[in-house]
Amino acid sequence: MIERLHVKNQLSFKEVDVCFSEGLIAFTGPSGAGKSVFMQAILSLFGQSDTNASSVEALVTDKIDLEKFGLQSDDINIFKYTKDKSTRYFINTQSVSKKSMAEIANSFLNSLAVRDSDEFENERLIALLDALIGKKESLHVKEVFEFEKEFLEYKKIKNRLEIIEAKERKIEELKEFALFEISKIDDVDPKIGEDEELMNFKRSLSKKEKIEESLEKANTLLDFESSVSEFLNLTEKNSGFFDECMNELRAIMEDERYRLNTLEEQDVEALLERIEKISALKSRYGSIEEILDYRDKKKKEFEEYENISFEKAQLVSTCKEKLDVLKVKSKRLSKKRVESLKTLNQKIDAYLEMLYMPKVNIVMNEIELYEKGYDSLHVELGRVNIKKISSGEYNRLRLAFIATTSEYFLNVGGVLILDEIDANLSGKESMSVAKVLKILSKKYQIFAISHQPQLSSQADSHFLVTKDKNGSKVELLNQDERIIELARMVSGEEVSSEATIFAQKLLNII
Repeated sequence: MIERLHVKNQLSFKEVDVCFSEGLIAFTGPSGAGKSVFMQAILSLFGQSDTNASSVEALVTDKIDLEKFGLQSDDINIFKYTKDKSTRYFINTQSVSKKSMAEIANSFLNSLAVRDSDEFENERLIALLDALIGKKESLHVKEVFEFEKEFLEYKKIKNRLEIIEAKERKIEELKEFALFEISKIDDVDPKIGEDEELMNFKRSLSKKEKIEESLEKANTLLDFESSVSEFLNLTEKNSGFFDECMNELRAIMEDERYRLNTLEEQDVEALLERIEKISALKSRYGSIEEILDYRDKKKKEFEEYENISFEKAQLVSTCKEKLDVLKVKSKRLSKKRVESLKTLNQKIDAYLEMLYMPKVNIVMNEIELYEKGYDSLHVELGRVNIKKISSGEYNRLRLAFIATTSEYFLNVGGVLILDEIDANLSGKESMSVAKVLKILSKKYQIFAISHQPQLSSQADSHFLVTKDKNGSKVELLNQDERIIELARMVSGEEVSSEATIFAQKLLNII
């Protein structure tokens, strides 16, 4: 449960610090005082809404598995939200993302907006029915889990088969394209590093005439070699450096003549053509390494196309075997669900009767096989589609489902936030909602905004939200203050003696 909450700078709330107990907690007050704003701050703390508060902090005493998120858990966990230039979330001073915060909070907190249909989604209805069966047959939940696992394996194989069948429909076209791509690369058959060598050759070729001309001119230097040597000897200078230099020059000139002769022997047109072919491949596929990788990929694809018929036959056989098994298991699940559907209807009807509502009718239809089997559930109220019922009926139906769900899913702990669950109800209907909430409050800590005195009178704690020129505030009411607030809810700002007496009766004071 949420033991303590601190909110700072949330719209009209400058600063609020309140402590909460277990059970049903009612929040009342004039319209516009800030009740929904206050609830919004709570939801924002747990990553389920957005708010303008500069900070929200709560002490949560529920046992929460934080280790799977890489966080340390304490007996009392401190959840914190701060907003300055950026929004940040913390649990026990450890930073978490908004997504992780919301996922963690979902394990213990549930909130209902004005018209929320989550309770009536097929997945939740099937889970509720399976949980009811699981109370009688402990192995049923395991059976459902194993079915889901087998279905996902079947789906994976079926998806692979569909891909192969799609490929098979255009297999000849794909094979022809793969062969075309392979042959286009094989015709050139580029080697790694060859493009660099060819470009060096091309650069040398472009400078060939200039090199030959300069080489011829440089060769005249050799005619004066003996004269330079004679000069050095006559002047008694060491001629070693000159001899070494001339020997090195002759070697360079000889290498260059050999290279020029080699260029002469090359088929220049063929080499230039090859450069163009390799350049064309590179512009299409990338580097030579990428060209060769692409060729290998296409060869592998071609081999797959050649073997596709064999793989398809295997997949068809495996798919059929798994589907046959799933059909048998699904029929077994459906049989148990049909047998237990009446019990589920009766469980929900028991709460609906308390809420002065007609009986529910959960209808099971057969649909295409999915991870839960062939079964699909939808809800009717008195044979009427729930989309056509009033908001008051809708909220009470939701409450009946929440109460039924809590019997099978919620063993300990949990926080439930309700925004005007008793809106548009008569006094008698509002009291019926309050009684069901009292039952739920044995497992949930319930935060309920209400404009009805009946629900508020049944609360274990009653908070008044008010607003003046200094802003909004939240105050826990004592018994006398509760009488005044309930009387105001009955008669308006001008509290009558009749309203006060009625409030006292609601609180069983007289």
